[in-house]
Amino acid sequence: MSFFNTLAPSSNGSCAESDATATRRPRYEVVETEGSYDLTVSLPGVAKDGLEISDEAGELTITGKRTAKLPEGLEVLHRETSDAAFKLVLTHDNTVDAEKIEAELKDGVLRLKLAKAESAKPRKISVS
Repeated sequence: MSFFNTLAPSSNGSCAESDATATRRPRYEVVETEGSYDLTVSLPGVAKDGLEISDEAGELTITGKRTAKLPEGLEVLHRETSDAAFKLVLTHDNTVDAEKIEAELKDGVLRLKLAKAESAKPRKISVS
């Protein structure tokens, strides 16, 4: 079983044609355990209300927007971050039980525990 991103990013990390309207792809990793796939996505500056997660037809989709808020009265002298929309689409061949997905966003890191569907779990076959 492998997860793969269905949006192919360009060399600058975006998935759109124009940098002005670019949809970024956040960095992520997937670790497999006996009963789940544990997904960690780096989302610095993203609030829970700026995040949407769905799982449908074998595709896990994470979308949202990062918004840099500057306190009133301050002026930006240099910025390497941007307010940008992001989208990550991972295909998993229906090996995830969508009813048992758990998600937590803490300190700019989104953690999802994707419970394996029964059909994706290893099983022993007895020989008679």
